[in-house]
Amino acid sequence: MRKTMKRGLASLLGMTLLGGLAVATAAPAQAAVSDCPKGYFCAWKTEDATGTMFKTNKSMPTLGSWNNTFRAQVNHSSQIVCTYDLADYKLGTYWSIDPTTGGAYESDPYGSVSSLKFVRTERECWLDAYPRWYAETSPKAAGFGDLNGDRKADVLVRDLVGRLWYLPGDSTGRLVGSGGWNGMNALVRHGDFSRDGKEDVIARERATGKLWLYPGTGTGGLAPRKLIGSGGWNGMSRIAAVGDLTRDGRADLLAVEKSTGKLWLYPGTGNGLAPRKLIGTGGWNGMNALTGPGDMNSDGRVDLVAREASTGKLWLYPGTSTGRLGARKLIGTGGWNAMETFLSIGDFSGDGRVDLATITNARYAIDGYQGHLGWLLTYNGRGTGSLAAGQRFDGDWWGLNGAF
Repeated sequence: MRKTMKRGLASLLGMTLLGGLAVATAAPAQAAVSDCPKGYFCAWKTEDATGTMFKTNKSMPTLGSWNNTFRAQVNHSSQIVCTYDLADYKLGTYWSIDPTTGGAYESDPYGSVSSLKFVRTERECWLDAYPRWYAETSPKAAGFGDLNGDRKADVLVRDLVGRLWYLPGDSTGRLVGSGGWNGMNALVRHGDFSRDGKEDVIARERATGKLWLYPGTGTGGLAPRKLIGSGGWNGMSRIAAVGDLTRDGRADLLAVEKSTGKLWLYPGTGNGLAPRKLIGTGGWNGMNALTGPGDMNSDGRVDLVAREASTGKLWLYPGTSTGRLGARKLIGTGGWNAMETFLSIGDFSGDGRVDLATITNARYAIDGYQGHLGWLLTYNGRGTGSLAAGQRFDGDWWGLNGAF
């Protein structure tokens, strides 16, 4: 159970709403609320926030003499405060008090708080900042999807405050970007763009439309970025890294032009992108997801997977010997619009064939009921271009701002 503490302006001003009108009433004595310093969480033993004030700017696994005494509380810090009815942050019932509500004062007639913790995102009240990700070791390196070279498919996740986390496939996670990643409105990865033997990340900057290459370090981290697109990339509705479509030994990029629906190929050069080539004359705005899964049909060429917005169907566009895309093949008959994110990160099942994973949005239904966002579903590749039935792996992929 979770509850976000909020109080309306009328309540804070000591007013009552009658028939939609604010009517002045006798305000309770709340002068002590203003005594709570900036950067602190404060609490009182009285519901009107008077008397002795408790204050802290650090997490506390126990509260000593203040245990189970909070009757009023206010959050003047810059972080979310999680309060628990058990010591040591153990899960019984918890509340999250969000500073974005203006640090509003909240009374609590029960006062059942035994520990409290400061966190950056609400999911950290009872989960890690990153979700669990597990991958089997593949019999061979896929050439993509593996940031540390251990033949396990890795995932990058961005949280709601713009941090980037690296998940190496053993259910652990590590911070690799301390902030600022919410300034990017597209992140893609598929292979070694810089040709140094390590997988890289490409990101588009929202404010400028610039395209940046973040070279991989080979350990899951990212080196300082390099500009590979000086502007105009916000004119693309979709960007997908597909690997070496042109078959020249360099990783390439695909992008859909918003204004025309055309599909453009940007061949990689090893240190940037070559002039683009038209490979789809129109209609690609009808696709609301593009992803490069690798070689799904075992013909030695990289492929593209696209979701059709109007039908929720999933299509495979096989790569050809000419560096273009062949006639599409239906690999998902419908329902794929319930997927928020597609993860094409190679072979995570350990059978030598590339797989696909998805994260659900609120359209996803379990037992006939929608609203089940944040579920990780895995689809094993068969090596024929088709996918096995999806398996629900984990429902803890919520409260994030993307997975890649």
